[in-house]
Formats: sequence, structure tokens, C-alpha cells
Amino acid sequence: MNRRITFTALAACFLHLVFANAAETNHNFAVWEKEISAFEKSDKTNPPPKHATLFIGSSTIRMWTTLAQDFPKREVINRGFGGCEIVDCTHFADRIVFPYEPRLIVFRAGGNDLWAGKSAEQVFADFKEFVATVHQRLPKTEIVFISWSPTVSRWSGVEKEKALNRLAAEYCLKTPRLKYIETSDLTLDEHGQPRADLLRADKLHLNAEGYKLLAERVRSQLPE
Repeated sequence: MNRRITFTALAACFLHLVFANAAETNHNFAVWEKEISAFEKSDKTNPPPKHATLFIGSSTIRMWTTLAQDFPKREVINRGFGGCEIVDCTHFADRIVFPYEPRLIVFRAGGNDLWAGKSAEQVFADFKEFVATVHQRLPKTEIVFISWSPTVSRWSGVEKEKALNRLAAEYCLKTPRLKYIETSDLTLDEHGQPRADLLRADKLHLNAEGYKLLAERVRSQLPE
């Protein structure tokens, strides 16, 4: 009986690995090729500075057009590509992370992953893989994880966002060269509901006022 149970458990673990690898293989990285190539073309004509602060992630980063004004004391690089998942950031690190040798990486991705059906634990595992990939090549680079903030459009997924935030916060607290910035309260009103006045018409992305609050929070907590 024990042998049968052990065999069944091993078989289940094997199938889990097979399906996980298959899912990763089926991820369509090619959908971002146009945007990544555009970054590379821009880098050739206007090379970004080395050892700057790199902002990378999904639409919150991509649409953060006021980075230079919001962080005037820093050299900043924006490499956000809206709609991406964390695995995309890891996959393209050779092209949009390592060439800049950033001193600091400000990271915000994972919301699209959750919305696509991944669990908080799966997304957290992807974040740890991103960290490991970066620190293998850039061991001194600090990585800042900006937490997820509730929105009207994705309010139904708020519990998964909270779970991801908790996992990331605990991990950053005990891991060198990682920092967690809490922003989940920024978009909530006094009743704990998401504020539509901080969002664009799609009720998902931050508007100018929302970015102003986000910039103030991040600026006050970034490592020197």
C-alpha cells in the first residue's frame, strides 16, 4: 500500500512538472517582439545610461510617461510593455534589463497574470524566477516590487491581488536586495472601495492624479 501511494504521489508530481513546462512553452512571447525590437532600436540611436533606475513591468509602467519629472534626482529608464506577464519580463531580460546594468529595478507586473487565471502562488513563483534571473547576472542590483492596487474594473480579483501582495511582501522582507512598496491603499476610499476618480475611463489604468499619488509613494520609499 505504501509503495502504491508513493508511486501515485511521484506520478502526480511528474505530471505537474510536465503540464507546468508545457504551459510555459505555450506562452506566446512573440507577441511582444515588435515592442522589444522598438526598445532595442531606440537604444541604438539614443543609448540609455548605465547603472540607472530601470522601471519595468506591465501597463502601469508603460503608461507612466512622467517618470523623468517624478524622479528628477535619478536617471530613469522606462521599459514597460502593457499587457505583459512576469514571465515576459524574465524572458526578455537579456534585451531590456541586462544591457543597462541597472543599479535599481522598480518592478510592477503580475496583475495580468492573475487576471489570466494564474493563482497568486504561481505568479509569486514567477516573480522569484525574475529575481533569480536578475541576480544571477547582476548580484548587486536592488529590486523594488510595487504592490497591486485595487481598481474598479478588476475588483472581483482583489483577493488574489491581496494574496500576491502578501507573498511578495514576506519574500522581500527576508531577501537581500529586495524591497516591497505597499500601494494597495492608494486607490481606496474611506469605505475600502476603489476610487474611480483616480482611474481612466476604462476604470483600470491610473489617470494623472493616480500617478501623482503613486509617484509620491514610490519616491519616498526608493532606496538611495
